Amino acid sequence: FVPGALPSCVTTKLETHFFNLKENTQYCHTLLLNFNAFSLDLSLIRFITTELTRGYFLEHNEAKYTERRERVYTCLRIPKELEKLMTFGFFLCLDAFLYVFTLLPLRVILALLRLLTLPCCGLSGSRLLQPAQVCDVLKGFIMVICYSMMSYVDYAMMYHLIRGQSVIKLYIIYNMLEVADRLFSSFGQDILDALYWTATEPKEKKRAHIGVIPHFFMAVLYVFLHAILIMVQATTLNVAFNSHNKSLLTIMMSNNFVEIKGSVFKKFEKNNLFQMSNSDIKERFTNYILLLIVCLRNMEQFSWNPDHFWVLFPDVVMVIASEVAVDVVKHAFITKFNDISADVYGEYRASLAFDLVSSRQKNAYTDYSDSVSRRMGFIPLPLALLLIRVVTSSVKIQGSLSFMCVLLFYLGMITLKVLNSIVLLGTSCMFVKEANMEEKLFDPPPSAVSNKGGIPLASDNSQTANMAESPAPTLPKSDSDTFLTTPDEDDDDKIINADTGLEGDGLKHRAPKKDLLEIDRFTICGNRID
Repeated sequence: FVPGALPSCVTTKLETHFFNLKENTQYCHTLLLNFNAFSLDLSLIRFITTELTRGYFLEHNEAKYTERRERVYTCLRIPKELEKLMTFGFFLCLDAFLYVFTLLPLRVILALLRLLTLPCCGLSGSRLLQPAQVCDVLKGFIMVICYSMMSYVDYAMMYHLIRGQSVIKLYIIYNMLEVADRLFSSFGQDILDALYWTATEPKEKKRAHIGVIPHFFMAVLYVFLHAILIMVQATTLNVAFNSHNKSLLTIMMSNNFVEIKGSVFKKFEKNNLFQMSNSDIKERFTNYILLLIVCLRNMEQFSWNPDHFWVLFPDVVMVIASEVAVDVVKHAFITKFNDISADVYGEYRASLAFDLVSSRQKNAYTDYSDSVSRRMGFIPLPLALLLIRVVTSSVKIQGSLSFMCVLLFYLGMITLKVLNSIVLLGTSCMFVKEANMEEKLFDPPPSAVSNKGGIPLASDNSQTANMAESPAPTLPKSDSDTFLTTPDEDDDDKIINADTGLEGDGLKHRAPKKDLLEIDRFTICGNRID
């Protein structure tokens, strides 16, 4: 309205009305805010009450939680099953290691006596010596020649040369030595096998080699260099033990835990895990021998004082404990991440036991120590050579009483070797029987399927066709031991189809599935060597 157009009384009443209406609007707004706050309080209380009282039922996803519980149980079983395998593998390595000190010298002496008495007895067969005797004589000559070469290596000078280096440089050197040891082991057994086969190959075959003498010199050079490598490794470990602040020893032990990072987060199959288990067995046994060498050198420096041994004992226990802990954690998480059962270690034991039992058969085509070397990468000749060198330089033999003690010690080692072999053979037969692998013991060796010209023999045309189509020879398999093959056929088919683009036709270029009995330490499984 226009001011002044209405009487003053009307104007006053209108202003009063608008003022009351404004107050009522503010009151209603206040009531609405209070109601909303009250409703909010009720929703918050109801939400909190629901959170405190709501429930759920795990049985609605029973399979998932059962699987998780089984994984926990598998991780708890891993230490026990792994240590069973490690213990069995340790005694296998010990048996092959003691063979070099005990039975090998006796077999060499018997072979040489046969050569000396051959003119008197006459040539009864086509061979002067049996193939096994030829291999034993070659091993004996290699050990004698390499020992004479090792006598010119000054261990004390090597120790002081390594001790003068810095801690970080010694750490790098020790890692390089570990890598070099694996490379030497992978190529060294091939050199020795080539020497044995060249020396015992039937003469009627066409010559396809450079001769026995070049192979022999290559084997001597390999064993000598590998022994020097292990000596440097033992010397570095000895320097770590004798360091004042133990910093180098701590760094070297921490290197074991780095191994966990490089292993547990990668895909593993049964064959890969078998390779890693063999590597861990060989590594643990080698570390025990290195610790023995370190203790012998330190005890010699302190005039064989028993009190000094208890000074070294805590460090020795710490190194062994860290090695065991790393192996347990590594295998536990590998089996967890790759969904591998703990029962697989029983299969691994059966495979190692099969090697021992098959080497005792009449149709055996390799010595047991060589079988261990191929399976685990453990070559006992360089390590035995180094131990002989350290023992002969640390222990002085003077007088008839000392020679008598040495003779008694040698008889004790022979006794230990025989008892260990008997127990291992009985245990291995039990493992093979439990795994239902007895029928494989009567399978012919791989060389029995080829004639003198290298052409596969077949009884009918179908067998010839099957052998021609197969890309590589495989061991016969039966229904009782199908568990020894990695069951991942579908995954491999998908990979092959993705790479080649061939689906539905028969032109699939794929490698045959490898049985655990065909997997050695340096077989490529899944493009990985551990």
